[in-house]
This record gives sequence, structure tokens and C-alpha cells, in this order.
Amino acid sequence: MAWNTDTAHSNIEFAVRHMLVSTVKGRFTAFTFDAQIDEHDLTRSRGSVGVDLASVDTREPQRDGHLRSADFFDVERFPAMTFVVTSVERGGPDGWRVAGDLTIRDVTKPVVFDAEINGPVKDPFGMERIGLSAHAKLDRKEFGLTWNVIAEAGGLLVGDEVKATVEAEFTKAAAETAQGAPSAGATS
Repeated sequence: MAWNTDTAHSNIEFAVRHMLVSTVKGRFTAFTFDAQIDEHDLTRSRGSVGVDLASVDTREPQRDGHLRSADFFDVERFPAMTFVVTSVERGGPDGWRVAGDLTIRDVTKPVVFDAEINGPVKDPFGMERIGLSAHAKLDRKEFGLTWNVIAEAGGLLVGDEVKATVEAEFTKAAAETAQGAPSAGATS
């Protein structure tokens, strides 16, 4: 069954080491989820995520512009990043493992997110909700994101490991819950 994305309670974030001394965090502000969740058997759930890479936000406009450039995401040629779920299974430190194919800059690699899935629960307004908290570590070089500079004191300006975090909340209207009718589909 298709579930709707509650964007007010969803986000996609990342963290990367900077010059071996700090961590830079960022997020994407424009994304869509297509969630086909089987609340009775989560292993039968599937879905996908589409991210508008031009929406990258690290709270530093000059850095965001560099991330949009050909040195990194090259949003002129590759405007979107996608993740397509291939399996959901029990396991991992948070209870679930969500595997799928991640595509960045037309390079597709399998990625596994450790996930916590909560719900479904009924909210005070009669809607059912399911929440997902997922995280994975990626090597950005595997996706063609290879730009870097050697810092004066040694080491690289930008770390290779990216920590990705997805927080998503999905809803199903009370009428859909009561009647078992499919929803209108996932939206951002």
C-alpha cells in the first residue's frame, strides 16, 4: 500500500570530515519518497527516494555552490540522486536493514542502511503513521565524487567517508485505514 510522506517530519542529511579536524553537516531540502509499505510484513515493503541535488544546504552558500559544481554533484548534468529499495530484512544494530541501489552522477552502487522502523501507530487525528530512521556510511569516491586538495599540514581537505541519515515519517488517512483503500500515492 502506498503511504504519503509527512515532509514536516522527514529529512535527508549527511556528514563529512573537513581537514581531519571537524565534521561538516548538510541536508537536502527537496526530495520525494515513494513508499509502498506492507505494515503486516515489512519485508514485503519497497520504495524509492529522489533527491534534487541543487537543494543541497550546508548553511554556507559558497560551499553549497561548490557542491553543485562539476567538482562534486555536477547538477547541470546530474540533477538528481536516487535510491531504490531492493530488500527490507530484520537485522542490523537498529533492527532492520534496508538495501537498495543508490545512484549519484549516473553511477549506481548497492548500499545498505541500518534502520529503525516504528509503527504503525494512530495519531490523535485518526491517521496511521510509520517512521523510519536509517543511516549508512558511503565512500564518495565510488560515485565519482573525487575532488580533493591536500591540506598544508597533511591530510585531505574533504574526507572520503560520508555518513548519510534519513528520517522519514509516512501517513495513511483514517478513511484509507478503515476502508483499506489505497492512498493517492507518496508525495514530498
